[in-house]
Amino acid sequence: MHEDLPDVGVVELTVIDGLRIRLARSGTNQGIPILLTSPWPESLYAFRDLLPVLGRRSPLIALDLPGFGLSDSRPDVMSPEGMANFILRTAVHFGISRMHAIGPDIGTPSLLFAAAQRPDLFESLVVGGGATKPDLAAGQLKDLIASEPGAFAEIDGAPIGAEFVSQSARIAPPPAVLDDYRQASAGKRFEDATNFVRAYPRDLPRLERIMGGIKTPVLILAGRDDPIVPPENGRFLAARLPRNRYVELDGGHLVWEDAPEAYAAEIERWLASDYGAL
Repeated sequence: MHEDLPDVGVVELTVIDGLRIRLARSGTNQGIPILLTSPWPESLYAFRDLLPVLGRRSPLIALDLPGFGLSDSRPDVMSPEGMANFILRTAVHFGISRMHAIGPDIGTPSLLFAAAQRPDLFESLVVGGGATKPDLAAGQLKDLIASEPGAFAEIDGAPIGAEFVSQSARIAPPPAVLDDYRQASAGKRFEDATNFVRAYPRDLPRLERIMGGIKTPVLILAGRDDPIVPPENGRFLAARLPRNRYVELDGGHLVWEDAPEAYAAEIERWLASDYGAL
């Protein structure tokens, strides 16, 4: 581990469903546990400002999902529905029977699919910044969704992921964190990760059809100036999920990097009381 990386708790590698997964444990020993799934093309270090806030009252597990961060990949999990199944297996692995889950970006459709399958598992969800309908994606994301499989197979993806974060984040991540993000896309990892969004045209219409049956309270956080997942994606969810709160924050796609205090405050308030009022 890079010695200059911020403290996000105890970082470890464990095997879940046959895949080597990187995670960080922190927080208290009491309360409803919170599972956090890292955004693409970043890693669990995207939560470096959020974890200390939430850890004051809850046990935390921050996860690099398969194929993202520094976790192993496998074709069957590289889609929203496939990842939902992995998230459910993760809960079994840790013996979790009830949890809050926070999944920005790629975690958004994955957690919604998971909650549709296992409403008993989820106390609440926090999502946002993830495409919810293929034609609502924009910019680079729209191009990635439409890309041919193998389009990036011969390219070292490390500069692609790091450059996106460097150009998109209003507050520059620490160099060690940016290096971790760079490793998350290195070699063929960017190509493998792109398969996840290539599955959107197949999976997202299925998700739309079941949204009305998801009764879990959902906080939707959107970056007001997100150029690749415009706020229309969050509004699309808000119009269809029966129990939700929709909030736009001053930021772009990486709103957790752009407005970390506001992002953490909204989630802290949600977990403390707001979700129970829906």
